Order: sequence, then C-alpha cells, then structure tokens
Amino acid sequence: MLKNGVLDPQGEAVRHALGQLGFDGVEAVRQGKVIELDLAETDAEAARASVTEMCEKLLANTVIESYSVEIA
Repeated sequence: MLKNGVLDPQGEAVRHALGQLGFDGVEAVRQGKVIELDLAETDAEAARASVTEMCEKLLANTVIESYSVEIA
C-alpha cells in the first residue's frame, strides 16, 4: 500500500467511479497490490525473514509504500 500522505490517483479514480455507480458515502480509497509467492521453505519464520528481505530489496518501494507479510 502507498504510505499515508502519498497521493493515490488510482484510489481517487476508484472512489470517483464508485460514486458514479451510486455507491454514496465512500470518502476515500487507497489502491494497493498483492504479491503471492510459493516458496520451497517449510519453516514459517525462515520464510517470513526471506520474504521480508525480498520486499526490502525488490518487491516494495519502501520510500512510498508499506507492506505486510502473511504466511499461510
């Protein structure tokens, strides 16, 4: 997700379109993305550490985005 304070033109376009479709009362929309990874790692904590490193180095632009990691 984009961090608070970073302009989100896609979110604003979605908010506007929802209003045009009759969905009143939507005051703000933040657009994000989901990246799903299938890993060979079987240890949940090792997988979390690996994915966190992937996010820090490539998957997330940490200057303007925040991220969370879910292990399923």
